[in-house]
Amino acid sequence: MQSVICLFGAFIAVAVFPPGSCVQTVIGLYGETIEVPCNNGNNKPDGLIFTKWKYAKNDGSPGDLLVKHDQKDQATVSATDGYRTRVSIDANSSLLIAQGSLSDERVFTCMVVSLTNLEEYSVEVKVYKKPSTPVIKNKAKELENGKLTQLGECVVESSNPAVDLIWMRNNQSLVNDGKTVIIKTSVTKDPVTGLSSTSSSLEYAARKEDVTSKFTCSAKHVMGINQVSAAETFPIYYPTEKVTLQVISQSPIREGDDVTLKCQADGNPPPTSFNFNIKGKKVTVTDKDVYTLTGVTRADSGVYKCSLLDNDVMESTQIVTVSFLDVSLTPTGKVLKKLGENLVVSLEKNTSSEAKVTWTKDNRKLDKLPSFSQLTYSDAGLYVCDVSIEGIRRSLSFELTVEGVPKITSLTKHRSNDGKHKVLTCEAEGSPKPDVQWSVNGTNDEISYVNGKATYKLTVVPSKNLTVSCHVINKLGFDTKDISVFSLFEEDKPKPDKNEDGAEQAKVIVGVVVGLVLAAALVGLIYWLYIKKTRQGSWKTGEKEAGTSEESKKLEENNHKADV
Repeated sequence: MQSVICLFGAFIAVAVFPPGSCVQTVIGLYGETIEVPCNNGNNKPDGLIFTKWKYAKNDGSPGDLLVKHDQKDQATVSATDGYRTRVSIDANSSLLIAQGSLSDERVFTCMVVSLTNLEEYSVEVKVYKKPSTPVIKNKAKELENGKLTQLGECVVESSNPAVDLIWMRNNQSLVNDGKTVIIKTSVTKDPVTGLSSTSSSLEYAARKEDVTSKFTCSAKHVMGINQVSAAETFPIYYPTEKVTLQVISQSPIREGDDVTLKCQADGNPPPTSFNFNIKGKKVTVTDKDVYTLTGVTRADSGVYKCSLLDNDVMESTQIVTVSFLDVSLTPTGKVLKKLGENLVVSLEKNTSSEAKVTWTKDNRKLDKLPSFSQLTYSDAGLYVCDVSIEGIRRSLSFELTVEGVPKITSLTKHRSNDGKHKVLTCEAEGSPKPDVQWSVNGTNDEISYVNGKATYKLTVVPSKNLTVSCHVINKLGFDTKDISVFSLFEEDKPKPDKNEDGAEQAKVIVGVVVGLVLAAALVGLIYWLYIKKTRQGSWKTGEKEAGTSEESKKLEENNHKADV
């Protein structure tokens, strides 16, 4: 006896046979029509008399099914059991069995009789039934960390042949190790249909990370692609091993903020009540995990803790720091000072961390606050001090005004570009801004005032030589300065030619010389007469030539009068 696989068209034949013969195997589907081929369709020899189908009964005895004598005649059903209404034959002499069931798993024989020969062809029929989708039943409500617990039972019903069930965790097959994974599988058959139901139970020692694990059951069957159950997740119970305290607030925490403390534990199910240690004072909260501090102040800075109700040792600690910024500036507001005075500026600050200080004057950044030991007009302005730490900023300011009596620093003149006017420029310093008064009328006044420096311009057309006064005044005092302005017409007189100019110069020189000679002669004459008169009236015998002190004084006075 030999065992081989015989290929007949689309059929797979497996048989045990004597040399020269082969039993073909065909597979039919449960509940559908099963087609059993006769010699794979090659059963029409010359002189064909009839074709007959028979089968082997459960006790091994033969049973007739049907006979067909002619290709055109209808087949005659000879079966007397359940096949009577279920069998028929097609044009290729294939046996058709309606509503296939597991009772059809047997050997069917096709007998072909002709005028010259008789042949028999045996076919073994197998009936397959696709399994139902796997379902996980009797699921555990929860799993305990490290404890071997029956997770569930996977069931597949009504299949043939029976399926192989595979448990999977996160799409990875679980292997029965007898310790953390124990799998038990059983198969039962329906006494009526003969179909198999397969069940598999899984005992599993869960771990904490299995809280997100997905468990499935896969059914492997000869008919093709595996079927997989719906994924199941299970709560994993385990005791708390770590407590965490969180500070929920905007950062940084500032005075006046609300701060929420949140206590969390890694146990499952998680604890719902906690003890909070609020700077040494125990506060118990139930059915919640938070405690809120409202309107915190700098005094609330410190160490905070939370712990389990039944285990104060298992706790977590956080340091809460409340940021604050106290700043005082001297002076503030409007500050009035006199020119040349000093001004002391002081900034005091009390902060929770290192503060950053910046100064601006009239919106321009300063490297540092300028020295006010001797105030000038340019020191006047709006000073702003910004002091900041992370999350907090304070801004303080003072507006400095420097006052002084007006003082004219410059008074100048020049001819206009068109040569038809004289332009006078009077520059002065003073605060408040001084007003200007000119001693003459003019036009096109131009005025500027920057950092206590005022500039005034006056355009005039002098018809004669003038002395012009610039008078500046404010509430603190005044100042005046004069300047000589020559007539435009006198300046415009034609100059003498070269010869006339030389003659005039000669006349002037002669006149000066003659005048000097006459003056010297007159002075000598007067001095001679004075000496003569004095000696005649005051000298006495035995007196010194110099005369008395009164006479000397009188002589000096007379000489002085003569000089005038």
